[in-house]
Amino acid sequence: MSMNRKFSRRNMLKSTVGIAGLGAMASAIPGGSAFAAGLTVGFIYVGAKDDFGYNQAHAEGAAAVKAMPGVTVIEEESVAETVNVQKSMASMINFDNAKLIFPTSYGYFDPHVLAVAKKYPEIRFEHAGGLWSADKHPKNVGSYFGYIGMGQYLNGIAAGHATKSKKMGFVAAKPIPQVMLNINSFLLGARAVDPNITCQVIFTGEWSLAVKEAEATNALADQGVDVMTCHVDGPKVVMETAAHRGAYVCGYHANQSPLAPKKYLTGAEWNWANVYTGMVKSVMAGKEIDNFVRGGLADGFIKMSPLGPAVSDAARNQFEATKAEILKGGFAAIKGPLKDNKGNVVAAAGRSFVETDVALESMNYLVEGVVGSAG
Repeated sequence: MSMNRKFSRRNMLKSTVGIAGLGAMASAIPGGSAFAAGLTVGFIYVGAKDDFGYNQAHAEGAAAVKAMPGVTVIEEESVAETVNVQKSMASMINFDNAKLIFPTSYGYFDPHVLAVAKKYPEIRFEHAGGLWSADKHPKNVGSYFGYIGMGQYLNGIAAGHATKSKKMGFVAAKPIPQVMLNINSFLLGARAVDPNITCQVIFTGEWSLAVKEAEATNALADQGVDVMTCHVDGPKVVMETAAHRGAYVCGYHANQSPLAPKKYLTGAEWNWANVYTGMVKSVMAGKEIDNFVRGGLADGFIKMSPLGPAVSDAARNQFEATKAEILKGGFAAIKGPLKDNKGNVVAAAGRSFVETDVALESMNYLVEGVVGSAG
């Protein structure tokens, strides 16, 4: 069962009641919060569910949960990373009797998820982004994320075979650790093909800003970049603009091949369906969800888009061989000897950081060969 809110109860409540008053208001409504039998699960998205990107990937996961018997899914899209998301969460709890909530945007966590979680200790909150810490965050909050840097490494292999100019491009939102790891992994995958390849990065400063994404993509094309990828919420603009400029593209978040069928090489996709259905099953069985959940290709947290028609046989062979190595476990894209693009040693000879190494979640550098600065 699904309830997709085309209207917003946040707007209805905005002028009448604050978060603290929602509980009282709910109790005054006939039937209170007991609207659904079984488990009610809430999903909140910062953008549109059909953005060909971050939000769509989460919505695809929610769709798998909708198909589970005994589960009601409540969704709200285009909720800003402001107090509005607090109102959305409180509404789902008090009006819809939600017991498990997935606030999916990175910026929802602090202060919004943390604030609401303290008010509702009996509700489980699962946040995407890997920010939960045992020493300072509520126990009814958890975080989950995937080792998608491995997907960007595989993207890089496909890109490394496709580039003729040896100049790749990356349109990125913000220089946070997950984004930095994706940029570095993309280049290092390409350098496994040709160590002379470089990657120009442009930060837009926003998770979703189509004008800046188009400007960045065109700027990269103007500099001779002939393969691009990105880490923004909605890759649609980057994919279409790059393909229009004649560049090959590698996707991110979801499958963007319909946007550029002739230029799409492959893509690093989230597989949230597997993650979300597993968590819901645990809750319905009365089991605890770990507060710190991670997984990669082998765990079904991420997947790769099918290889496109422009991918050569040599690229396919290296791509599949490397993917098989990653699936075995213990693969390290970040390994020494390795310097950052300022000349500092970030991994000495013999040192490697496997995908499960938590040190990668505090990455604050761009590797040698990345053209651009994080700040």
